[in-house]
Amino acid sequence: MKKIFNYLTTVFVLSLISAPLTFAGDEISPMTVDGAKTVTTEEAKKLFDEGVLFIDVRKDKDWNAGRISDAVQLNIKTKLSEETMSAEMKKDDPAVVYCNGERCMRSSNAAKKAVSWGFTNIYYYRDGFPAWKSAGYPVE
Repeated sequence: MKKIFNYLTTVFVLSLISAPLTFAGDEISPMTVDGAKTVTTEEAKKLFDEGVLFIDVRKDKDWNAGRISDAVQLNIKTKLSEETMSAEMKKDDPAVVYCNGERCMRSSNAAKKAVSWGFTNIYYYRDGFPAWKSAGYPVE
């Protein structure tokens, strides 16, 4: 009986220790961002066809591996600021912000920042580059 108790205690303690490690990096991006318009892949493509600016907020490694054609990279950790966005667009111009899909928090965080800086026509493309590429849309 003592062996079983010790075993169960060990399993319980290990599960408490490892639980945070299991879920680290498993954040799911929000479905919406206040002040931004969430768009599907099809809606993003329509905006692309209209010539709307696409802003890629992914890290350099991801950008270099492939991106939506004609997108501008403003890596959220190193390049994104009110000044860098203002150099690319006016505050009321439309822009689509994207990253690596629903497990990537960069696009939602970037959209929140853009809205807080007074950009009024931000599209949050939650599904991001993986969905765009899977749909067979233009990439470079």
